[in-house]
Amino acid sequence: MLVVYNAEIIDKNNAGKGYIVCDEGKILDVQYDLVDRIQLEKQFPGAQFIDANGKTVMPAFIDMHVHFRDPGLTQKEDIVSGVQAASHAGFGTVVCMPNTKPVCSSVEQARDVMERAGRQNATKVFQTVSITCGFEGNSTAHLDEIDVKEIPVITEDGFDVEDSAVMLEAMYKAAKKGIVVSCHCEDKGLSKKAKVLRQNELTARAARRDHGEPLTAQMKEDESHMQENLLYANEVLRLAEDTATYRNIELAKLAGCKIHIAHCSTVESLECVRRAKKAVSEGKTGSNGFAVTCEVTPHHFGLNENCGPVIDTLVNPPVRPENDRRAVIQALKDGTADCISTDHAPHTAEDKFNGAPGFTGIELSYAVANTVLVKEEGFSRQKLSSIMSANPAEILGLNKGLVQKGMDADLVLVDTEKEWVVDSSKFYSKGKYTPFNGKKLIGKVEGLILGGNKIW
Repeated sequence: MLVVYNAEIIDKNNAGKGYIVCDEGKILDVQYDLVDRIQLEKQFPGAQFIDANGKTVMPAFIDMHVHFRDPGLTQKEDIVSGVQAASHAGFGTVVCMPNTKPVCSSVEQARDVMERAGRQNATKVFQTVSITCGFEGNSTAHLDEIDVKEIPVITEDGFDVEDSAVMLEAMYKAAKKGIVVSCHCEDKGLSKKAKVLRQNELTARAARRDHGEPLTAQMKEDESHMQENLLYANEVLRLAEDTATYRNIELAKLAGCKIHIAHCSTVESLECVRRAKKAVSEGKTGSNGFAVTCEVTPHHFGLNENCGPVIDTLVNPPVRPENDRRAVIQALKDGTADCISTDHAPHTAEDKFNGAPGFTGIELSYAVANTVLVKEEGFSRQKLSSIMSANPAEILGLNKGLVQKGMDADLVLVDTEKEWVVDSSKFYSKGKYTPFNGKKLIGKVEGLILGGNKIW
């Protein structure tokens, strides 16, 4: 038995000071009453006690979108480093993407990852499988073997299924099993065009590596042109996201499946999700099981394209203009966006220099969200708990995300007021690059309890 006391308890539904009793992996009781340890020891003899010292205890966070790069890309991240990073970031559960090497396209491959993660006795890992076998865009036969209780999400993350008929077939299969189809919405033809634009600029940049010589006027002009061309590539990727979001939602409506829009980042895509949700609430989509949820990332509500050179924030989808950032925040406020997912995408330093999109994010998720959403935008801490814990738990069908009797005893201890400066060299993740490096944030994770056991 574990008793966490002298705590400010926050979840989606409640807020107050008190104590939490955990036993056999579940929350046994929650009392909003400040009782001292002597009294609690009499009431719960032999229990382990944790003094929260007046700090905040929330449901452990849940991340529906991470890349642990294992197997095959373990120079960037592996199961051990990924789980360590997630645990020290306050995450009780994460969902790993399948774009590993080889691509995770079978139940056996997914089980291998989850079993190795389970040996860490820390953050629980769900491993997704690809929508099409090997990301080849053709066969969905492997989906016939999936059990939703074991693998609740399928995705082609990093890509999108180009053939709409194949995507529709996969969605029909997912609908029958109750599996969530997570969509990386990106028109393939447009994304190819943007990739060429990016690569041309990156190649030119590599040829202009700084060897310690002064920056000439011509080099400065070249850098300016590179910025302009990369911004144009981002606009191509805007169209790629918007058109694919519309297509995938319409396919999901026809198939009657649960669709989850990953890393939504534009005004237009968010409005597409908003319209679809409204249609569901008004009963205009029939009763065939169609539902849509949506995630946004800390870098899409914490940064905009003016925060520095585009080359420093290369990610898919791109960091957007300020009006898109505001739209992401508004979507979280009004419920269009259901949850925050990090799209944690670690790379080696060399890969980042060569233009690999994405960066390490999981260890900053709570602090960025607390700083931007709570401190700057006025979100309540209950709202933050909803979008970091309760809502993703509901999407995944988990008995987690709330501090109440009978729920899994996954809890995180946070200091909501602690100010600190990001030093990525101290990350548990192998990936050390983040555009937030050196920035001051407010809010720090200070402990994790999973299944009623103190992890750290």
